[in-house]
Amino acid sequence: MAEDFVIARNAEPGSTLPYLLRIPLGDGIILKAKDTWPRTGKVYCHRVDEWPEDAEVIERVAVRSCVRRGAAIDLVLDRGRENRSQIVITNARGRQMIFWQTARTSKQARPAVNLPGARASGVADLEIAVDIRERYPFTFADRQATTRRESLSAGDYGLVVDGVLQASVERKSLGDLVTSLTTGRLRFQLTELSAVPRAAVVVEERYSQVFKLDRVRPSVVADGIAECQIRFPTVPIVFCETRKLAQEWTYRFLAAARVGLSEEMVGDLALRGLTAAPPLGPAPPTAADVRRWAARVDIVVSDRGRIPAVVMDQYLAARTRGET
Repeated sequence: MAEDFVIARNAEPGSTLPYLLRIPLGDGIILKAKDTWPRTGKVYCHRVDEWPEDAEVIERVAVRSCVRRGAAIDLVLDRGRENRSQIVITNARGRQMIFWQTARTSKQARPAVNLPGARASGVADLEIAVDIRERYPFTFADRQATTRRESLSAGDYGLVVDGVLQASVERKSLGDLVTSLTTGRLRFQLTELSAVPRAAVVVEERYSQVFKLDRVRPSVVADGIAECQIRFPTVPIVFCETRKLAQEWTYRFLAAARVGLSEEMVGDLALRGLTAAPPLGPAPPTAADVRRWAARVDIVVSDRGRIPAVVMDQYLAARTRGET
């Protein structure tokens, strides 16, 4: 029978992995980990030499099953929730890496990473204006777009047509979002963006990371983001998980804005070519309208059936005079 799965605090000074895991496989495997469970994303783990004798145990759970399958360890805990997970050993960036994941977070960690190479909205010659103050800009090197540096009135990336900024995207890391939100700068930026016909803020991180902040209360940041969306509903704040996905979203947003602008111009020209309609007269009165008027002016009308023609003519004459 498998032993218990144990989580303890890592007392190693300065470690960025604050927890220790004891996995009951064979004589037991010991790892240090970033979190106590892969709730919102894969948890990075690393090997550790020994289990401290005075380890502060924070959780101990009975294990239903602990089986190694190739380079992965399937772990099933004896509890109703947060019970199935997997320890995966892989190679990345030329070195061995260990991740703790669930079926849910495994899917979330790579949300369609193989990005499509097709043109965004079918646009073949998209030119993206990059603000000169953007220090580490997106290159869009693998996208069908060109860039040029210029000063933008709002945002970091824009669609400029005939010298007018028609669409704009403000790029932010999570740290920059938090700083601009807590200092009040974000509201001024959103005010500027709201003056652009199409605008958005793109964040190079998952929304779930907001609730892992340790230098500012997560609830303050989450409330601030929600309040900004209420105050500036035309400027969405989009979390795109990674810088690569943020670049992809920006590229496709600006391409869609280009197509939308072209459609609006075509629509405007089409409407100008149509014949203007004459003024629309008042709608024909309903029987209920006539009966209410008749009752008010002491004209007897049956509650059912058609309105007499003479009464209808009197009503229309009164409506013309504004007496209905």
